[in-house]
Amino acid sequence: MREEVRARGHEHVAATHDSTFEVTTDDWLTPAGDCIVGVEADRAPADFDDDFVAACRDPEATITLTLSAADESVSVRARGHPDLGFESDRSAVIRTSTYVDDRTVAVGADAAAADLDRDLVDALATGADLTVTLAVE
Repeated sequence: MREEVRARGHEHVAATHDSTFEVTTDDWLTPAGDCIVGVEADRAPADFDDDFVAACRDPEATITLTLSAADESVSVRARGHPDLGFESDRSAVIRTSTYVDDRTVAVGADAAAADLDRDLVDALATGADLTVTLAVE
């Protein structure tokens, strides 16, 4: 099963956070938002299909997130968690930890914002269009 979110980069994308990365529906970003890699997302977790959400709640689920912008693409692997709520209508957060709140869509990720390919981050900092594909197995 797959879900896709389209967003865009922003001049303040720094992607330096050590434990998360995030895509938000907000149309602005301050330099303090060091985990945010995309703004103006066309969808939020509350919009995801119920079957997709149920599959992500399996603690054995593998969730692969592919971020693509310009000619750059990176994949991050994470896990599901039974407490994932997919309730946020504003932002989707991927965490390297097991912490869960209403914005969390995956935990145990093998990369955070600071680990993302710097060519991808540079493209996002120039406002490139971003596609985030979430696939659950």
